[in-house]
Amino acid sequence: MLDRDEDILKAAESWAEAGKGVALATVVETWGSAPRPAGSGLVVNEDGTFLGSVSGGCVEGAVVTEALDVISSGAPRMLEFGVADEAAWTVGLSCGGRIRVFVEKVV
Repeated sequence: MLDRDEDILKAAESWAEAGKGVALATVVETWGSAPRPAGSGLVVNEDGTFLGSVSGGCVEGAVVTEALDVISSGAPRMLEFGVADEAAWTVGLSCGGRIRVFVEKVV
């Protein structure tokens, strides 16, 4: 399984070298019962292919969607998901914790 940090970065490098737009999402902060620790990462290419995890599956779909927007715009985003946030229930983060994820374009 390719989900170690070095595998994620190698995939990002490979996709970028192939001319694809790429974004990297990183968990920068957690509170409470968070599914993945700070430093966890996910890489996404312009086709929507992704590798890694920022939430163990809870919010990956929403992060991938945001990452595609970051690839298009070039503007980084800070995302926050938590049980108190109405969007958290929509994307499935109901573990009781909160996570903050920074998404940036790989240049």
